[in-house]
Amino acid sequence: MGYKRCEDSLDPSYFLIENMELLPRGRALDVAMGFGRNAIYLANLGYEVDGVDILPEAVNGAVASAQEAGLTIRARVADLESGSYQIEKGAYDLIICFNYLQRSLVPQIKAGLKPGGMVVYETFIIDQWRFSKPRDPNHLLKHNELLEMFRDFRCLRYHEGIVGTHKALAGIVAEKV
Repeated sequence: MGYKRCEDSLDPSYFLIENMELLPRGRALDVAMGFGRNAIYLANLGYEVDGVDILPEAVNGAVASAQEAGLTIRARVADLESGSYQIEKGAYDLIICFNYLQRSLVPQIKAGLKPGGMVVYETFIIDQWRFSKPRDPNHLLKHNELLEMFRDFRCLRYHEGIVGTHKALAGIVAEKV
């Protein structure tokens, strides 16, 4: 890949990589981007990438890693839960979110997509409490909840269940129609 791994950064999400052939090119937003593993991956593929996260050190690390790789991402520090950050309406071809759940943000994610735009969303389900964090039900999807959240979109791929021996995840790739 050619970009520096930050301390809590890993390779891009496998769910994102395996679904790239389905996704439209253009402008992308990485919600709760952390150290930017997925944002940098998308920028390397030619996307115009915006990212947002609450942690200044994560955002600064993502921007620095992108620059070191000769890439550009626009990232900002913002508290998604306070309501001070708003996703720009109709601005994105692709919005991604991994390992983060804020149910009240889903309408903004939907509104932020252009017609034909796509969402790739993967996070933990309620079964995760058996393995490790997070354990708070407010941060864990109920069974089939992610599918229900995007029922007004065209679902192209969906998975839900136990992954390996230590994760319980749901993921969706869906198109705004």
